[in-house]
Amino acid sequence: MYPDFQVLFQSIFGTDMPVWLSIFKTFGFFVALSFIAAAWTTILELKRKEEQGLLIPEISSITVGEPASTNELIWSAVLGFVLGYKVGGLFGHFSEISPNPAGYLFSVKGSLIVGIVGALVMAYSTYAEKKKKQLPEPETKKVAIYPHQRMGEILAIAAIGGLIGAKIFNALESWDDFIKDPAGNLLSSSGLTFYGGLIVATAAFYFYARKYKIPFRHLCDATTPGLMLAYGIGRLGCHFSGDGDWGKFNTAYVTGPDGALRLASANDKYGFIHQLPRTQEAFFQAPGWLPRWMVAMNYPHNVNHEGIQMMGCTGDYCNVLPVGVFPTPVYEAVTCILLFFLLWAMRKKFRYPLHLFGFYLILNGIERFLIETIRVNYKYDLGFIHPSQAEIISVVMVLAGIGILLFYKKKEIVSEEVRPFIKE
Repeated sequence: MYPDFQVLFQSIFGTDMPVWLSIFKTFGFFVALSFIAAAWTTILELKRKEEQGLLIPEISSITVGEPASTNELIWSAVLGFVLGYKVGGLFGHFSEISPNPAGYLFSVKGSLIVGIVGALVMAYSTYAEKKKKQLPEPETKKVAIYPHQRMGEILAIAAIGGLIGAKIFNALESWDDFIKDPAGNLLSSSGLTFYGGLIVATAAFYFYARKYKIPFRHLCDATTPGLMLAYGIGRLGCHFSGDGDWGKFNTAYVTGPDGALRLASANDKYGFIHQLPRTQEAFFQAPGWLPRWMVAMNYPHNVNHEGIQMMGCTGDYCNVLPVGVFPTPVYEAVTCILLFFLLWAMRKKFRYPLHLFGFYLILNGIERFLIETIRVNYKYDLGFIHPSQAEIISVVMVLAGIGILLFYKKKEIVSEEVRPFIKE
């Protein structure tokens, strides 16, 4: 596996790479890709709905030609200081910061001198830019701001709300680990629960849509294909970084002394395999036509430091799982990327708004419920059943999606007052 870019490039080129590359995490790279993909598809859908007259712009008044205000200079200086303080603190400390960049980001560590320089540069840049556009007499103009032009704000809400929700729900899902180290758990770059992020981000979107009078039902439909695509790309990040989001142990395969997976022998059966919890293991030997990696992986160099020490390995990521596990992130990545193409193909076929979102809830709920049958997760004791958090949310999502498709029948009518805003 490739927890960071230093390990990735060393694997590709077969030679030592600069330590500063270790700051860039593979999982974070795929998360960034997922946001870009979701933003791209959402912009396309918002523009399409604007052309249909389903989304209209907000008319706002802006004043141009004014000099930089005191508040603008102060905020520019604050931003420049924070960026300079943190970026400057990286130099010379890559090996210390690399294992937990998020912890460094939220710490008080940094470079005071570089921070001050950053503040001065940003404040002067803001002053100079406003000075260049300053007019003898400032002018007030009315501009139309379409929903797709707010994509930067939408992405910020998705990132902040999604991260907060993902961390909260992950803490609830792994409460024992969270109690042992609350700060470390919250600041860690791993340990994110997708459904938590989805729920909190959706709630934030609702209030954002109300503020700017964007029909929430159309915002949901516009983001739906991108949500599925982002989830699939994000799961690739889970896989390639080895972040622990894998399935049950496949006891048909064990890790040999060289760190590679091999078929388990009779001796292995009487070794550590019998110590595994019965609920966390299964036995499946890949038939000849199926690649072994599709049913078992041992995730060497995984970012969670889980498993046993790899012989001859030095550095931050030297653990490998002693028994193969089902690579559930791969299953989800392939499934959700295919489901994205299905949603994209069907996005124009629904008669009523919000139905595409309802269809997404059903598809995603079923997909996640099925994958939970081979994943290892904390189970709640509800008496006669013992579901995981994801299974409970999956069932709720499927029921909500069915309810939307059956009972939400509000047809969209474009009024005459909206027609001037329809893009030709």
